[in-house]
Amino acid sequence: MKIIYAHHPEDVKHYTTEKLREEFLMEKLFVENVGTLSYSHVDRIIYGGIYPIDQKVTLDAGKELAAKYFLERREMGVINIGGPGRIVCDGDTYDIDHKEALYIGRGTEELYFESVDSSNPAKFYINCCPAHAKYPTVKIDQEKAIKRPMGTDSNMNNRVINQYIHPDVLETCQLSMGMTVLAEGSGWNTMPCHTHERRMEVYFYFDMEEDTRVFHLMGQPNETRHIVIANEHAVLSPSWSIHSGIGTKNYTFIWGMCGENLDFDDMDHVAMKDLK
Repeated sequence: MKIIYAHHPEDVKHYTTEKLREEFLMEKLFVENVGTLSYSHVDRIIYGGIYPIDQKVTLDAGKELAAKYFLERREMGVINIGGPGRIVCDGDTYDIDHKEALYIGRGTEELYFESVDSSNPAKFYINCCPAHAKYPTVKIDQEKAIKRPMGTDSNMNNRVINQYIHPDVLETCQLSMGMTVLAEGSGWNTMPCHTHERRMEVYFYFDMEEDTRVFHLMGQPNETRHIVIANEHAVLSPSWSIHSGIGTKNYTFIWGMCGENLDFDDMDHVAMKDLK
């Protein structure tokens, strides 16, 4: 598990391209038969990928969590971007198909991930954060997710926001998670942009062709930077940073948030004239 310390915005102003990528970008999420995770000191979120091919994959709490087991004091959200998979939680088996999600409550001790078919393996993307209470484990499929169409073709941001782990769907302590799908011909997400000082966010970009890229925008509104993103890359966004992107072709991304509140629309909007 890679440890990422918090970043002061005044320091980030001086980062080179290489340093930005080292500190904020996770390029390799899916390694066969293991979990590949990053632990950020920004709201103590853990994010990454679990890629079971022909073995069950479990998660070790390790020294980083100082816990008896991984979810002793944490909750987790999982979205499968691969083939059919299964997640076992304290003896209960959940079949999680492509683009289906599972919320796993605090205190779940037995936890492992597996693929149904090794020739078409599951790819589990996870977000995990501290939790103060235990809520029931819930599967969220496409029918249960809240769908919010946004944007227009003329603004190149026609998209649907799928809210999987959201207060209107189920109860959590602080984790929110969902998936935004851009229509063909659209490339912008989250523009006009915003920050939200009360919670951080991680974006995971996927469904991208090999020769396409997303230019992910970050930084304070008056000190923007960019990171070039390829398929299945994840990028960390501190609460003081904007988080937006423009792609050379349409794409899909999973967003995950944790922090002070669960209000999805609690944003500090940034006027276009204030971007620099």
